[in-house]
Amino acid sequence: MDSTRPLALVTGASAGIGAAYARRLGGEGYDLILVARRVDRLKELATELAGRHSVLVEPLAADLTHDADLKAVEERIAREERLEFLLNNAGFGSRGRFYESPVDCVAAMHRLHVMATLRLAHAALRKMTARGRGAVVNVSSVAAFVARPGSVSYGATKAWINAFTEGLYLELKQARSPVRVQALCPGYTLTEFHDVIGVDRKSVAASLWTPVDKVVDASLAGLKRNKLFVVPGWRYKFIVALVRLLPRSLLHAGSSIGGTKTG
Repeated sequence: MDSTRPLALVTGASAGIGAAYARRLGGEGYDLILVARRVDRLKELATELAGRHSVLVEPLAADLTHDADLKAVEERIAREERLEFLLNNAGFGSRGRFYESPVDCVAAMHRLHVMATLRLAHAALRKMTARGRGAVVNVSSVAAFVARPGSVSYGATKAWINAFTEGLYLELKQARSPVRVQALCPGYTLTEFHDVIGVDRKSVAASLWTPVDKVVDASLAGLKRNKLFVVPGWRYKFIVALVRLLPRSLLHAGSSIGGTKTG
């Protein structure tokens, strides 16, 4: 890429929050590197955004649960001097008891949510802090705030993202760096995420479903205010505040297998 425009790299860009974020950043004049497994969708989105916004768009097919693909994206970041935005959005959910789930699937979730987030954030922040500008948004979930049976690894990895992002926030603040970081914690979002893991949309109150554009709106608004945790929607803000106040014993008593899955 050869441009004077700022550059954003978006993982999980082929659908959902990643695709919506890519469309918004393209509209704001960012050149884009779009990362996902599904090549056809990446190319389709790249063509759409390049034509609509006259920006440079590079589709980069990668499965970030594979070490070689993750390293390739990491090295792509290291070579790029214009990177000003990283969205760590790639992720997936699953349902079922931890000890009954295939261990390879569980391990892949941890590699994707934890190691990919860690390594790409590290590569990006090395560049951003040296230049004194940029932002990293790590997509977490309201599921990070309370453990639930049936989604042990999902909740645990999202809780790690929150703790990791908070630590980065404090380090950057201590270093007086203008680089910003955010943990974006949506609830039920109108994307294909929940369809993939078999959640019946009718089983969740309509008022709890958030349009994906509103999630992106909340994230970008929070970023302007250097807000660490962004929970889109007043209902989810209330839920998270309540969860933080309730005793653990009461939360545990209310847990049940196959409980809420958010992302």
